[in-house]
Amino acid sequence: MTTQKNSAAILRENKKVLIASLTGSAIEWFDYFLYGTAAALVFNRVFFPMVDPVIGLILSYLSFSLTFFIRPIGGVIFAHIGDRIGRKKTLVLTLSLMGGATVMIGLLPTYETIGIWAPVLLILMRIIQGMGIGGEWGGALLLAYEYAPANRKGFFGSIPQAGVTIGMLMATFIVSLMTLLSEDAFLSWGWRIPFLLSAVLVLLGLWIRKDIDETPDFKQVKRAGQISKAPLSITVKHHWREVLIAAGLKVVETAPFYIFSTFVVSYATTTLAFQKSQALEAVTLGALVATVMIPLMGLLSDKTGRRRMYACSVVLLGLFIVPWFWLLDTGTTWGIVLATVVAFGILWAPVTAVLGTLCSEIFEARVRYTGITLGYQLGAALAGGTAPLIATGLLAHSGGDWTPVAWYLGVTVAISLAAIFFASRIGRKTPLNGETSPL
Repeated sequence: MTTQKNSAAILRENKKVLIASLTGSAIEWFDYFLYGTAAALVFNRVFFPMVDPVIGLILSYLSFSLTFFIRPIGGVIFAHIGDRIGRKKTLVLTLSLMGGATVMIGLLPTYETIGIWAPVLLILMRIIQGMGIGGEWGGALLLAYEYAPANRKGFFGSIPQAGVTIGMLMATFIVSLMTLLSEDAFLSWGWRIPFLLSAVLVLLGLWIRKDIDETPDFKQVKRAGQISKAPLSITVKHHWREVLIAAGLKVVETAPFYIFSTFVVSYATTTLAFQKSQALEAVTLGALVATVMIPLMGLLSDKTGRRRMYACSVVLLGLFIVPWFWLLDTGTTWGIVLATVVAFGILWAPVTAVLGTLCSEIFEARVRYTGITLGYQLGAALAGGTAPLIATGLLAHSGGDWTPVAWYLGVTVAISLAAIFFASRIGRKTPLNGETSPL
C-alpha cells in the first residue's frame, strides 16, 4: 500500500514536469513539421521554381532531409551541455534556437525577390532548426523519464513522444486552414502565417519550463561526483554498442513515420491526383489517433513489457506496408483515411511510445543524455529525413510503381527487429547503485 501511495504521489507531484516535457516537445515538433508540410506543398514553387517541378520537389525534400545530418551535431553539442550542467538549461537553449529559426523562415523573401539567396537562407534556417531539435528530444525525454517512478517509466517516457504527433497535428491543421485561401494568396503570404505564429508558442513553452527543477537522476549523479567531463568520449568508447542499438531501434520508427505523414501528401496529390485537403485531413486524423494511442501504449508497456510491445508492433507494421499502398491506390477518400489511420495512428504509435524508454534504459545516467541523443539522431539521419527523398526518387525511377518503396520500408523493419534482438541481451548497470534494469 505504501508503494502504491508513493507512486500516486509522484504522479501528482510531477504533473508540471509532464506538462513541461509535453508542451516543449509539441512546440519543437510543430516548428519542425511546418517545414515538412510546406516542403511538400509550397517550397518547391516558392524557393525552387527555377527547375522542373519534379526536381523542385526533390530539392525541397533535400532541404528537409539535410538537417537530419545536422541533428546529430546539435545533439552532441546540447547533450554535452545536458550531461555536464543539467537537462533544464539545455531545454531552454534548444527551444529558443528552434523557435527563432522558424519565425525567420516565415519572414524570408522568395526566389522571385532575391534569387538564389532565397533557397540559401532557407537552408541556413533549416540547419539551425536541426541543431535545436537535435538537442531537444533527449532533454524532453529525460525530463519525463528521470522523474518517473519505477513502475511508470513507460508511461512517463511516452509523454514527450506524444508531443511529436501533437506538434504535427497543430502544424498540419493550421496549414490545412491556410490552404482554404486561394492558390495565389496561399503561395504569396498564407503559408507564412503558421511560421510567424510559432513565436507565441515558443514564449509559452519557455514560460512553462522556467520553474521546473533539475531531474532527480542528474542531481544524484552530481551528488555522487560522477558528472562526466567528456560524456561523448566515454559514450563512444564504452557504450558504442548501445548507440548502434538505439540507432537501429529508431530506424523503423522514423522512416515509416515520414512516409506515412510527409511523403504520402505529395504521393497522393501528384501520382494519385487526390486533393491537397484530402491528404492533409487524412494525416491530421492519423496524428490525432496516434496522439491518443501513444500514452495508452506507454502505460500498457509498463505491464506487458516494452521489448515485447516494440517487436510485435514492428512486425505488424511490416505486414501492413503492401495493404497501405493498396488502400491508397483505391483513389477514394475512405482508402487514404483508413490507410493513414491504421499505419500511422495505430501501428506506428506503440513503436514510438516505447522507443524513448527503451533507449534510456540501456545507458548510465551520467552519459544518458549523450547516449540516447547520439543513437536517436544517428538513426534519424540515416532513415528519417531521407525517407521522403528516397521514396520520391524510387517512385520516379520506377515510373510510379510503389513496389521499390515497399521494399525500402521492409528493410527498415528488418533493421529494427535486429536491433531489438540485440537490445534484449544488454542490461544497464547503474553506477550509483549497481542494479541491473531489464529491457
